[in-house]
Amino acid sequence: MPGGRLTYEDRQRIAAALSSGLSYAEIARRLGRPRSTISREITRNGGPGHYRANHAQQATSWRARRKPGLPHATPVSADTHGRDPEEVRAFEEGFAEMMIQTGVPAMMARILVCLFTCDSGGFTAAELVTRLQVSPASVSKAVNWLEQRGLLRRERGDRRERYLIEDHVWYMAWQASLRSMSMWTEFAQRGAAVLGTATPAGARLHTTSQFFQLVTHDMTQAAEHWRLRLSTTR
Repeated sequence: MPGGRLTYEDRQRIAAALSSGLSYAEIARRLGRPRSTISREITRNGGPGHYRANHAQQATSWRARRKPGLPHATPVSADTHGRDPEEVRAFEEGFAEMMIQTGVPAMMARILVCLFTCDSGGFTAAELVTRLQVSPASVSKAVNWLEQRGLLRRERGDRRERYLIEDHVWYMAWQASLRSMSMWTEFAQRGAAVLGTATPAGARLHTTSQFFQLVTHDMTQAAEHWRLRLSTTR
């Protein structure tokens, strides 16, 4: 019913309407819902190109079962670019959930979303505490985790540190991953030598070292390709 929760049938109709190329406004009119409801539903569940009724239904059930204590981020200031706050909020929620599903811890995902979606690309610890309504210790732990993986950097001011995310963040994260791959290669090679490649355990470690050596080589080439492309673009 209009105004109530979207049902699975509603979501099937939304998916069909998107496949037919209908606008959000037209879908809202056909379902008797506010356009913001339709926009939020689609944005938080994959966007117009990836929206699936069954996935959206499962994600909604998962959100309803989430443990309390993870309040939504609150905006620091009013948007000055004419963006719809509801659509932005829905995207932020979906973005964080995608990161969590791909293995990023929840607090780290929420901080990454804050950094990605703010135009300045940075916050102080106090601003993150206020925005996410969490403890300073939670922010500190998450920031350390993200920094170790090259996903943010610290900028030291006169009195406060500011945590920033840059356009080449994934290049930096890729470099951090390369260092990890190199360590795997080295220790797997060492283990193969210690245990003997003629033994099952030694052969397993030798295969592991070969895999990580190949991955490191390919990742190094990809990183260099991106660095050259980025420098050319600039």
